Amino acid sequence: QVQLVESGGGLVQAGGSLRLSCVASGRTFSGYPMGWFRQAPGKEREFVAGIRWSVGGTYYADSVKGRFTVSRDNAKNTVYLQMNSLKPEDTAVYYCAARSTDTGRYYYGTDEYEYWGQGTQVTVSS
Repeated sequence: QVQLVESGGGLVQAGGSLRLSCVASGRTFSGYPMGWFRQAPGKEREFVAGIRWSVGGTYYADSVKGRFTVSRDNAKNTVYLQMNSLKPEDTAVYYCAARSTDTGRYYYGTDEYEYWGQGTQVTVSS
């Protein structure tokens, strides 16, 4: 059974930083795309950042570009989201997601990922 477990969320002041981690278990995701999404209260879940394992290509939502960095450690089956210059509008539950196939493009939709973590809360105070 595939499991994704996020950690690293918390409360931080505006301008601060957090690093989220997502550990994948149950299968090896090497070569498969993974992504980070977030969902604020009353809003739909939205794409934040994505990464391919083998090629290392990364892509971001415009709202986080230049502030967030997604990376991976294949040996640890782990993907990270480094979040800098945090803003109150970044407050949300952050989810890690994975898909088991790669057709060579970027994946922005929630319906494009098969596996999801339970989420970790990030709260940014002003």
